[in-house]
This record gives sequence, C-alpha cells and structure tokens, in this order.
Amino acid sequence: MRKIAVFVLFLVLNFGALAIGGILMGASPIENSWYQGLNQAPWTPPGFVFGIAWTIIMLCFSIYLATSSVFVLTEKKRRNLYAIHLFFNIIWNPIFFFLHLTWLAFPILIALIITLILLNREMGYSIHNRKSWLLLPYYVWLAIAASLNAYIALMN
Repeated sequence: MRKIAVFVLFLVLNFGALAIGGILMGASPIENSWYQGLNQAPWTPPGFVFGIAWTIIMLCFSIYLATSSVFVLTEKKRRNLYAIHLFFNIIWNPIFFFLHLTWLAFPILIALIITLILLNREMGYSIHNRKSWLLLPYYVWLAIAASLNAYIALMN
C-alpha cells in the first residue's frame, strides 16, 4: 500500500508541474497564434502526440521515482535535484510560449536533461540498471524537444 501511495504522490507532483507550466504559458500551442505562425521543424509531431508522450513519460518517471523513493525522499541532495528538475519543467513553457524567449528556453531543456542524468547518477544507477530504462522515453522526448526548440530559435 505504501508503494502505491508514493507512486500517487509522484504522479501528483510530476503532472502538477506540467499543469503549472501549462497554466503559466497562457494559450495552448494550438491556440497560440505566435507559435502557430513560427517556421517549425519539419519533424514537429502533430499536437495530439504531445499529450500522449507526456502521459507516458510521467507515468514511467513516477514509477521510477516511486520504486526509488527511499533514495529520493531520504537524502537532501536528491530531493534538491528533483525539485530543480520540477522547476525547470515548470518554467520552460512560459519562457518559450508566453515570453517567446526561444534562446533562453533551449538551455533550460539542456538543464532539464542534465538534472535528470544527475538525479539518476545520484541514486547510484547507471544506464545498465533496469530502473534507468524507465527514463528512456523522457530522454528521447527531451532530445526531440531540444531539437524543435533549437530549430525555432534558429529559423525565426
């Protein structure tokens, strides 16, 4: 029962961070005339893919955190890395979509990737650990997001 409660806690925290970022960005990307008017990368996925991707990512990330909760919750350095990760996840949306600071948004994505790597490393996991594979969808999506962000920053 404790594992389920911890999993739900991380689901709430992770999806809550996404929701706060979404609220702070103002209009959704579909409704955002600035974003719709940008020269976007040819590999930009259709809008519905974003919701599916983030759902899968946050489910996997929450499982990862819940099964590692003793490591995340008990040590200050790990808690701080997780908090920093949530912070970067929240601020990217308003910086990119609301403030239109595409050049500032890009290093935030890189920082998000780095904090994810550091969090995994701080927990003593390597890429060879099965738990680390739960982060794979997140890494892939962040790499795609960084490439899309860079394209927009360079081409607009």
